[in-house]
Amino acid sequence: MSCDTLYLKIDKNVQAEHEHVMLKDIASINCSDKATESKVKVLRLPTEIIKGPGRYVFSVLDVIEVIQKEFPNLEVSNLGEADFIITVEKKDKLSDALSWGKTIFVCVLAFFGAAFSIMAFNNDVGITTLFAQLYETFTGEASDGFTLLELSYSIGVGLGILIFFHHFARKKNLSDPTPLEVEMRTYEDDVDTTLIESGNRKERRL
Repeated sequence: MSCDTLYLKIDKNVQAEHEHVMLKDIASINCSDKATESKVKVLRLPTEIIKGPGRYVFSVLDVIEVIQKEFPNLEVSNLGEADFIITVEKKDKLSDALSWGKTIFVCVLAFFGAAFSIMAFNNDVGITTLFAQLYETFTGEASDGFTLLELSYSIGVGLGILIFFHHFARKKNLSDPTPLEVEMRTYEDDVDTTLIESGNRKERRL
């Protein structure tokens, strides 16, 4: 064996297209012996717990065990995470019409959202007063404080929070991250840490 050490680096959260995961799909692998490196990259990780789209916690020990079964004299040096998550995403192919429909919907939503923000700001963020004025303008009747506007606003705020914190954005390494991307990354790191700790606790109980 011409290579004594293989360097392994795995991020905290890696994505896989299916449950048949090779080491090259989840890890950066480097070894001076390129023949050994190529063989290690095509080794498969035991992924019996993966049953479909979702998040699954693994340990780097699982990876090292797979490598040392095939190369018992090979020393593996881990430069990445001790525990990591494999995310298997569901593939959804949207038609062009649906994609355009979603784009138009977002544009309309942003337009009315900006309009509402401007009106609320001009009323010193007096939402109740603003709703009463809008209701009286469009219906000609005085608002009793509980109308369709208040109801839709309450539902919209709840849905907006759920959608905002949902993992809907695909990361793009084109420039510096925006504040929204920074907050999303912080949230994802917290979720990943919680999932890993929960997985470790379950293993200790077993």
